[in-house]
Amino acid sequence: MKETLLRYLICPACGGDLRLAATARDGREVMTGGLTCAGCRAAYPIRGGVPRFATTEADPGQRATAENFGAQWLAFDEVEGHHEEQFRDWIAPVTPEFVRGRCVIEAGCGKGRHTRAVAGWGARDVVGVDLSAAVEAAFRHTRDLPNAHIIQADIYHLPLRPVFDYAFSVGVLHHLPDPGAGFEQLIRRLRPGGAVSAWVYGRENNGWIVHLVNPLRRHLTSRLPFRVLYPLSFLPAALLYTLIKGVYGPLGRAGLGRRLFYGDYLGYIARFPFREIHNIVFDHLTAPVAFYISRDEFGDWFRRARAERVEISWHNRNSWRGFGFVGAAAGAEARYGR
Repeated sequence: MKETLLRYLICPACGGDLRLAATARDGREVMTGGLTCAGCRAAYPIRGGVPRFATTEADPGQRATAENFGAQWLAFDEVEGHHEEQFRDWIAPVTPEFVRGRCVIEAGCGKGRHTRAVAGWGARDVVGVDLSAAVEAAFRHTRDLPNAHIIQADIYHLPLRPVFDYAFSVGVLHHLPDPGAGFEQLIRRLRPGGAVSAWVYGRENNGWIVHLVNPLRRHLTSRLPFRVLYPLSFLPAALLYTLIKGVYGPLGRAGLGRRLFYGDYLGYIARFPFREIHNIVFDHLTAPVAFYISRDEFGDWFRRARAERVEISWHNRNSWRGFGFVGAAAGAEARYGR
């Protein structure tokens, strides 16, 4: 943990100020120590350079999801060039220029690839939040950047002041027990006039996943231990890789890909290496909870937040990306609380 992170932190229990006590440092990073609330005296440890405001034991409803995704991101922990291109697609119309100089939250940072990208774009500071053990990989991938910070926390109890200029969440909200409530928690941490982006699975065009893949995942594959599911997922990943490289990729380049089943998405991922395809397949098999959000429901999140200049658009005709500004009208902080 860099000491500059302290300016953004509050006690998730009472909202009080936190005091830092470091027991071991490595350069600018506090590797071990603790944070104590000046008000309620609650204590939060710092281990491996990461402040720990929650663990996978804290919320039984999210435990399996956090543990499964934590194992995934510790295994698929590479940060490669195509990840940034994909990230920019997910948060469009946001650009690196928009982020520059802003204070940013990432909800569900996983292995830290997006946290690293935003820090590299010149954000004043970016705080990556994750409930899972993936924070170990995220810290490793971002510790060299002076403006990147990682914390382990529950999105429903974020230990962050409402001072951020921009918040984003990519592929995470739809795995929460209550996706809309998770989105609202991001809004609560924005200053009036701040902006928010989210990317979620779409309900439209995904009926085959909802009715076929979801039951299989919920009742079987998400219950398998990592050491079993990881090699098991190689087979469907290999079949998918062969299909997209042999059919969807060539036909997409010929302008015919959209005529195929799920053509927009499969054509899009046809340029990815096998390791990424394996990750995608594993991702769809490991999540205990996955909601598919309709356009109307997604739009309601922004309407309830009183967001302005909202832009919601298809991404590969199977997911939704949204962006908007929190109105500067007094009441943004009052409405959502601290």
